[in-house]
Amino acid sequence: MSGYPAGHYEDGYGHQEHGGDAYYQDEHGQAYYDPNDYGDSYYDRGNYYNAEGGQAYGQEGGYYDAGHQDDYYGDQYYDQGNGAPRGRRRGDSEEDSETFSDFTMRSETARAADMDYYGRGDERYNSYADSQYAGRGYNGYRPPSSQVSYGANRSSGASTPVYGMDYGSALPGGPRSREPYPAWASDGQVPVSKEEIEDIFIDLVNKFGFQRDSMRNMYDHLMTQLDSRASRMTPNQALLSLHADYIGGDNANYRRWYFAAHLDLDDAVGFANMKLGKADRKTRKARKAAKAAAQQNPENVEENLEAMEGDNSLEAAVYRWKSRMNRMSPHDRVRQLALYMLCWGEANQVRYMPECICFIFKCADDYYSSPECQSRVEPVEEFTYLNEIITPLYQFCRDQGYEILDGKYVRRERDHEKIIGYDDMNQLFWYPEGIERISFEDKTRLVDVPPAERWTKLKDVDWKKAFFKTYRETRSWFHMITNFNRIWVIHLGAFWFFTAYNAPTLYTKNYQQQLDNKPAGSKYWSAVGFGGALVGLIQILATLCEWMYVPRRWAGAQHLSKRLMFLIAVFIVNLAPGVVVFGFNNVLSETICLIIGIVHFFIALATFFFFSVMPLGGLFGSYLKKHGRQYVASQTFTASYPRLNGNDMWMSYGLWICVFGAKLVESYFFLTLSLKDPMRILSPMRIHQCAGVTYIPNSLCHAQPQILLGLMMFMDLTLFFLDSYLWYVICNTIFSVARSFYLGVSIWSPWRNIFSRLPKRIYSKVLATTDMEIKYKPKVLISQVWNAIIISMYREHLLAIDHVQKLLYHQVPSEQEGKRTLRAPTFFVSQEDQSFKTEFFPAGSEAERRISFFAQSVATPMPEPLPVDNMPTFTVLIPHYGEKILLSLREIIREDEPYSRVTLLEYLKQLHPHEWDCFVKDTKILADETSQLNGEPEKNEKDAQKSKIDDLPFYCIGFKSAAPEYTLRTRIWSSLRSQTLYRTISGFMNYSRAIKLLYRVENPEVVQMFGGNSEKLERELERMARRKFKICVSMQRYAKFNKEERENTEFLLRAYPDLQIAYLDEEPPANEGEEPRLYSALIDGHCELLDNGMRKPKFRIQLSGNPILGDGKSDNQNHSIIFYRGEYIQVIDANQDNYLEECLKIRSVLAEFEELTTDNVSPYTPGIATEAETPVAILGAREYIFSENVGVLGDVAASKEQTFGTLFARTLAQIGGKLHYGHPDFLNGIFMTTRGGISKAQKGLHLNEDIYAGMTALCRGGRIKHCEYFQCGKGRDLGFGSILNFTTKIGTGMGEQMLSREYYYLGTQLPLDRFLSFYYAHPGFHLNNMFIMLSVQMFMIVLINLGALKHETITCRYNSNLPITDPLRPTYCADLTPIIAWVNRCVVSIFIVFFISFVPLAVQELTERGLWRMATRLAKHFGSFSFMFEVFVCQIYANAVHQNLSFGGARYIGTGRGFATARIPFGVLYSRFAGPSIYAGSRLLLMLLFATSTVWTPALIWFWVSLLALCISPFLFNPHQFAWHDFFIDYRDYIRWLSRGNSRSHASSWIAFCRLSRTRLTGYKRKLLGVPSEKGSGDVPRAKFTNIFFSEIIAPLVQVAVTLVPYLYINSRTGISNDNERASNAVVRIAIVAFGPIGVNAGVSGMFFGMACCMGPIFGMCCKKFGAVLAAIAHAIAVIILLVIFEVMFFLESWSWPRMVLGMISAAAIQRFIYKLIISLALTREFKHDQSNIAWWTGKWYNMGWHSLSQPGREFLCKITELGYFSADFVLGHILLFVMLPALCIPYVDKFHSVILFWLRPSRQIRPPIYSLKQSKLRKRRVVRFAILYFTMLVLFLILLIAPLVARDEGISVNLNIMSLMQPLDTDNNDTISSYTGNGLPVGYSAWTPSAASASA
Repeated sequence: MSGYPAGHYEDGYGHQEHGGDAYYQDEHGQAYYDPNDYGDSYYDRGNYYNAEGGQAYGQEGGYYDAGHQDDYYGDQYYDQGNGAPRGRRRGDSEEDSETFSDFTMRSETARAADMDYYGRGDERYNSYADSQYAGRGYNGYRPPSSQVSYGANRSSGASTPVYGMDYGSALPGGPRSREPYPAWASDGQVPVSKEEIEDIFIDLVNKFGFQRDSMRNMYDHLMTQLDSRASRMTPNQALLSLHADYIGGDNANYRRWYFAAHLDLDDAVGFANMKLGKADRKTRKARKAAKAAAQQNPENVEENLEAMEGDNSLEAAVYRWKSRMNRMSPHDRVRQLALYMLCWGEANQVRYMPECICFIFKCADDYYSSPECQSRVEPVEEFTYLNEIITPLYQFCRDQGYEILDGKYVRRERDHEKIIGYDDMNQLFWYPEGIERISFEDKTRLVDVPPAERWTKLKDVDWKKAFFKTYRETRSWFHMITNFNRIWVIHLGAFWFFTAYNAPTLYTKNYQQQLDNKPAGSKYWSAVGFGGALVGLIQILATLCEWMYVPRRWAGAQHLSKRLMFLIAVFIVNLAPGVVVFGFNNVLSETICLIIGIVHFFIALATFFFFSVMPLGGLFGSYLKKHGRQYVASQTFTASYPRLNGNDMWMSYGLWICVFGAKLVESYFFLTLSLKDPMRILSPMRIHQCAGVTYIPNSLCHAQPQILLGLMMFMDLTLFFLDSYLWYVICNTIFSVARSFYLGVSIWSPWRNIFSRLPKRIYSKVLATTDMEIKYKPKVLISQVWNAIIISMYREHLLAIDHVQKLLYHQVPSEQEGKRTLRAPTFFVSQEDQSFKTEFFPAGSEAERRISFFAQSVATPMPEPLPVDNMPTFTVLIPHYGEKILLSLREIIREDEPYSRVTLLEYLKQLHPHEWDCFVKDTKILADETSQLNGEPEKNEKDAQKSKIDDLPFYCIGFKSAAPEYTLRTRIWSSLRSQTLYRTISGFMNYSRAIKLLYRVENPEVVQMFGGNSEKLERELERMARRKFKICVSMQRYAKFNKEERENTEFLLRAYPDLQIAYLDEEPPANEGEEPRLYSALIDGHCELLDNGMRKPKFRIQLSGNPILGDGKSDNQNHSIIFYRGEYIQVIDANQDNYLEECLKIRSVLAEFEELTTDNVSPYTPGIATEAETPVAILGAREYIFSENVGVLGDVAASKEQTFGTLFARTLAQIGGKLHYGHPDFLNGIFMTTRGGISKAQKGLHLNEDIYAGMTALCRGGRIKHCEYFQCGKGRDLGFGSILNFTTKIGTGMGEQMLSREYYYLGTQLPLDRFLSFYYAHPGFHLNNMFIMLSVQMFMIVLINLGALKHETITCRYNSNLPITDPLRPTYCADLTPIIAWVNRCVVSIFIVFFISFVPLAVQELTERGLWRMATRLAKHFGSFSFMFEVFVCQIYANAVHQNLSFGGARYIGTGRGFATARIPFGVLYSRFAGPSIYAGSRLLLMLLFATSTVWTPALIWFWVSLLALCISPFLFNPHQFAWHDFFIDYRDYIRWLSRGNSRSHASSWIAFCRLSRTRLTGYKRKLLGVPSEKGSGDVPRAKFTNIFFSEIIAPLVQVAVTLVPYLYINSRTGISNDNERASNAVVRIAIVAFGPIGVNAGVSGMFFGMACCMGPIFGMCCKKFGAVLAAIAHAIAVIILLVIFEVMFFLESWSWPRMVLGMISAAAIQRFIYKLIISLALTREFKHDQSNIAWWTGKWYNMGWHSLSQPGREFLCKITELGYFSADFVLGHILLFVMLPALCIPYVDKFHSVILFWLRPSRQIRPPIYSLKQSKLRKRRVVRFAILYFTMLVLFLILLIAPLVARDEGISVNLNIMSLMQPLDTDNNDTISSYTGNGLPVGYSAWTPSAASASA
């Protein structure tokens, strides 16, 4: 043994060789397990149970007791053992090959000596509970740690298992096991000993060249898993089940892949003889060559034939597989596990490609068993695996998205369809046709190499040739046709059936209202029957779209041509009968037609139901076939969703039958029948007389009623879609409530006595009591648990001392002499009367909420907990990027924001007054103690008054002396009430406390064993907690932290030494020009501190390159996932919290995975079918949003999450529709890590990374459950901006999901009920939002068309009691009353759709908190205008999805989690929300204004509210928006924002905002010389032209059409004449108004360009502001022109208000279209800087190089659009500011507004800021100046509006008859007559004829 003194085995065990471990030894123990009760050891203080008042708690004071700090953190425990000779450090080169000898040649004698020394014969492994405490001679026992084998090479002092330390034999408390993995102890019971496992690892490292650190990490990983399983089953069974889960069992991904990719055939007959599917030309050539080669070697053929004679069916293969697995020795099983883990542990990004890992593992495994590998003597060099196998794959991934420019990585401008992502690479390995593509440079294929030799050849593979796209994530709307085809089928089909039946007038020949003549019966049947053809057409389109997205060359692509032919046939069958009925009805008799019609209808019905139910993937020959092996991979990996059974299945069917049953009935009666009359009236309606407009024939104006009808039908269709979602929400809520009653979660459930039964339930549900021998009364055990919960709340300052006294169990003297008994708190009995609340805890407090939830949750059914010793190990994983770790003092007590009025501490004190009081009392006790310790005298009476004043600082800031231990307490108090990492970690460390507590309570013998030695007891408890629970924070940036962050992290590590931190370590490149080397490193609080303040990592594993290639979070999780331990992972975000009483339930939660009990059967017995039990992949938990009640917005966000996370999750999990949404979900570690990890990471595409894990789990056969009785806390965003950022992120992420392949798999393969559950819970929500906004826009369009019609016609006298055939009076009138009625119904529909979002919240509150809480919470919401916020959020969602599907640009938006108390300036809000919602809102408001003046009905009030919400919500929810002074200061800001940025660039300016909104379309210039490419500054790829074309050209053009038509109609002189000669020239008029400003702006720009070029350079020398002045003049002209044009329009319309408004609407639409046309078609890419804008105004073009030739032309076009947009923004901004004036004038409005926003009573509100005299003078001056400006503008605007109206009333008019531009007012257009016309008149009436009229004249 090199490097060790002889005699090592004899004396080496007494002390540690390596200093790193020394601090575990007993001498220094007390430094480590702190005697002052620091931290967690609060259970064993005897005096908690005495009732002596506050004294017992006083000493507990803070988290930190002053005084022991230094020796606790002192360095001394790092120095022990430094003298011992250390092993070689990692840095040295490996010059002496001796180092390897430690590994390979551990001599047999040494091994024998080991065995002897440990005396393996000893039957140490009896039933666990005995051996552990029975005190057999464990004294001299030291675990065979890896000390020996690792020799001198261990990089950190600490050996891998941190726990294997030697406490020496000097333990008075009785000996106990110090095994790192106690359940895998080295005695006769384990199939493979620890040392042998270690040898296996070392052997693999030598054979394959894995990294040493990775090997140590994976060894610990495997051992922890074995230990975790062996603690609840026999070790042999543990190994078997682990091997079955990873490699060989039915649910192992490896086994499924092995059969899916036909590798059983490859192993049996070789690739050359397999019958493979389609391939491209290259592959076919290669196949031929391989066949030829096979024929040249006849002896191989013999073997092959023999093999082929064997049975090649799947059953036989499975049998062979099972028997092979069954024959494996335990040693082989461990070897396979170790190999798999080592392959996985270093795979970096390849971990996202599970089947690729399977392939690598198979190659490695085949190679290992080959003679070549066995005969190798020389160990393979370290890093071989990483460099040769993984790095080429990593580099391929990286080069897809990034290119290197000047040594920096820059994102390529590629959208997803051009990037071969992780999924595309992974899917290459699904099919043998894919695997055979893997070839070398010389065109030979990997599959032609015998399996055993493939490993050595893998490094030569040319991956670029192998990979290709297997699914194109094209940015397009058509994905929805394919993925959600059944949604369109159901809705459009049903809509067609309903509407066609109710619109007979559309297919009646010359229908007459007075006859009400009906069509033939055959036409009725057949018209409805055309619905079948429509449905067929949808399916045809879906198939064609699928053709576009799934490349044909992928083996998994379905054969679509057959399906398409079939669908076309169905389409023809559905079309033909109707064509016969309608086309040949004059040839055939009515009876035949009727028969054909009826047949047609039933064919259509059958088609409709068939296509509604059948998934697209299941049509006519497909994947979903049960037999046949061709598509087995697609089935395995995309369609093996777990089937529902029993109640769940019926609930799923029931829910959807209820939803669609209710929906179809309601839609028929409410929507279709209300459209019936309008269709009957409008379709035959003819305008009697209209002249039309010049240049356009008057048939257009005659068709206005039919145009209106078309728009109305489309509107009805959008409402038809909305109804389904509405009913989904209602039914889901009902089902969920029913289920909550069934589970007993609701407070309405019969047991109001949940508190009186709580003690019994703690005993039966929380404690694992079945396995305990009852030595103690249950009361004793319950009291320990309950008291611990109460004390933990006291510690968190939730309860005051007097409350605690009432809630604890106390020891009281009993009747018998000298005995004491426990008295239960009165709390449990006095539950019935209502006054109890305030007596035990403050009303409405956090403590009350927590205790009630705990009591309620323990009342629900829970799985039975296992004893602590047998529970599985689990890990909490927290990704952390830049979130706050601990608040600094500065952040807490000074006002951070320039616009904020309050310090954070003040705000927190307002929110948690009671907790602050408790904290202050605590601090004072602590301070008094310290002062007594320092010997200060007692105080007398006189000092009492003075001391009150002295205490002020405590109440203000929580400390008096600025000593760090006091300020730290305030910082911690605040951090625990904000969203910080410290809060998360201290919350989740409660698991450790809970495990210790449970272990103590359930194993009283442990406590006895240690007698009074509490320190050793604590150490034993720590050991158990550390064994069962790990917490790992993935701090991606840890190595780059600044000083403050580093200190805070260090504080965390010292407070929680078991906290593990995984981070990225970077080493600068070895040689110039190379890339830096990156490592995944892991540290914890036990790691040695180095001189530079960093800690020495336990593991440091080299990566192939920078792992952060995606949006960050998923890559961060992926690099740290290798450090998880145990069987389950709980994924947590850095804004969550957890509580002790919840953590006590952890064993029941883990039991939900249904893996705790195993039958003792080998999964590998051949011939016996194992029952197909689908594994639980994900277990969701509830979240409580702790940011609720901090004002309206925080509460809305909280309520959204609350209903989604609990109410809907409950039903969704039940019917198999729940996915994974991150946060407090528990994941099945093995299931998820062998299937691509816990999230996906392609940049952009996987923006909502968590949900993909859920979809993967679902597609690959995992169940997703939801757990009702466990909840974690979670913070949500609080401010308007950050909530909307979050909304935008979710929305854009959803847009990206629509493109993803998962949606395609789920949408085209799930059975109908499951598909609907998936659709309505995920994409349906967002599409519904888009439909809502679409319906609002459609409604406005319908209204302006209807308004124009009503304005120009005479409405009939309407009496609903008369039959519909009665003549309409007066004749030639328009019967619009039923249409107005329809409008009212639409308003009701849209109104309900918005308000339905409050129903789940109301129901949730009602069931969980009672009627009163529900009423108050809803009242608060409505009183705070939250419905306006809902409307706004809806628009933001819709806009985000829409923008994303058109242009892309999804990126992670860091959402601010701070408290929103700052006022945001108007300009900033305007620029942020103009694009998404203000512009749309103002366009719609203009339309509404027109509608109000023409078709007023009271229902429109709701639209005024909701459309105003779109425009003013950002300002309404802005803190202190209506404070008088601030308002005008803000106005000043806005004016400056509009005008700056033209002589030198300014980030926050109007011009910057304008350019930014352009770049979405134009994109940026690729690369700039001399300007560093700003990372992520909108490096959004330029959108595809087709997308721009549709969304930026076609959509605005449609808008022009639907606004121009009513404008032309309203100017068509209806009722005057039918003569087109008498028409007025509305076309030229609108052209003048629309193009006039554009022309003027172009002229002004051109002129100023000339001026700037000539005068700019000269004037620029003396006047710095020359450019700005020039720009200001140009912009002013633009604004003036806009206002002038408005007046011109008014004038040309002869002062007619409605016509003018409609004219402005269509002029705006035309201008918008023109501007968008210019921007999308004529502009080249944008510069990142705005030099060309500045050059335009200053004339300094010469610094732009060659660009100064091309840029002016481009800039000229930009200026035309900019001036137009500027004038619009100027006017719109002012109008918004004027709208706020009424609110501004209300007295005390700011107070009232703050009450609404923050929900703080006026008395508790935030004080106004205090300004210095100078400041307030300056503010006053500014306010006066800008108030004057504001009111001047207001008066100007009002004059412009009112003057024309006055002029009209005065009758002032000028007659301009050029080109008949003036529109005559036509007040005399009543052309109705009193006589009757038409057929079917009542008896005694005669029809009027024109000749009779002239005669009477």
